[in-house]
Amino acid sequence: MGRYLLTRLWHGLIVIFGVTVIVFVVTRMIGDPVAMMLPLEATAEQRAAFEHEFGFDRPIAVQFVDFVAGVARLDFGDSLWQRRPAMDIVLEKLPATLLLTFLGVGLAALLAIPIGIVAALRPGGAVDQSTVAFSLAGLSIPQFWLGLLLIYVFAVRLQWLPTSGTGTPAHILLPAITMALPALARLVMTVRSAMIDELNQQYVKTARAKGLPFVRVVGVHALRNALVPVLTLAGWEAIRALAGYSVVVETVFAWPGLGLATMQAIERQDLVLLQSVVFSVAIMVVLTNIALDAVYQRVDPRMKLA
Repeated sequence: MGRYLLTRLWHGLIVIFGVTVIVFVVTRMIGDPVAMMLPLEATAEQRAAFEHEFGFDRPIAVQFVDFVAGVARLDFGDSLWQRRPAMDIVLEKLPATLLLTFLGVGLAALLAIPIGIVAALRPGGAVDQSTVAFSLAGLSIPQFWLGLLLIYVFAVRLQWLPTSGTGTPAHILLPAITMALPALARLVMTVRSAMIDELNQQYVKTARAKGLPFVRVVGVHALRNALVPVLTLAGWEAIRALAGYSVVVETVFAWPGLGLATMQAIERQDLVLLQSVVFSVAIMVVLTNIALDAVYQRVDPRMKLA
C-alpha cells in the first residue's frame, strides 16, 4: 500500500505541474493586469515601470521559468491588488474555506446515511418516494438562489441569523446549509441505491436467517459494504466544493475564504493571487484523492490497490 501511495503522489505531482502550466498560460490570456491596476490617465512611463516591477516586460519563456522556480519555493510573488505575498493571503483565507467545505460536506454525509438507509428499507414506499423527490429538488435548486433565499427568510424576515461575514458560530450556519444541500441530494441517492443492492444480497438473507438482529445486519454488515461508493462521492463532493462551490457560496455570504478571494482576484485581474489560489486548490484535490485511496482499503480490505 505504501508503494501505491507513493506512486499516486508522483502522479499527483505531475498533475500539479500540468495545472501550473495551464494556469500560467491562461492567466496571461484573460486580460491586461497593467490596465486594470493603473488609472486610466496613467502615462506610458508609469505603465513601463509597473510592467518592470512585476516582470511583465520580460519574454514569456523567462517569465515561465521564473514562475516555475517560484512555485517550487511556494513563492508566487506579491499580489498585484493587495501588494503583499500572495501565498500569505492564501494561507490566511484557507482555514475559512476548509471549515466551510468540510462542515457542509460532513453535514451532508451525516444526514445522507440514515435518510438513505430508511429509504432503502422499503423501495417504492412513501418514505422512499419522498426521499427521491427531495433529492431531485436539491439537485435542481441553484446554490446562489438557495443562499439568497435562506438570507431572505432567516436573516431578513425572521432576523434569526446574520446575513454575511464571520465571527460567531451563527455566521456559518446559512453558508454550511447552502454548501450541504447539493451534496446531500447526491449522497442520499447513492446511499439509497447502494443499500438496496446490498440488502438484496445473499449474505444479508443468510444473516437474517441465522437470527442476527436486523439493526446489526443493516447498520454494520450491509452499510460497510455500501460505504465504498458513498466515500467516493463524498470525496468528490469535497473536491467540487473546494474547486467550485466555495466560490458561489462564499461570494453570496461574503465568507472570507479562498472562493471570495478568487472572485476578487478575477475582478481585479490579479494574476499572482489567482495563480496561488488555483495551485493551492490543485494540491488539496490531489491530497484528497490520495487520502480516499488509503481509506478505501480500511473500509473494505478486499480491495486491492494497483
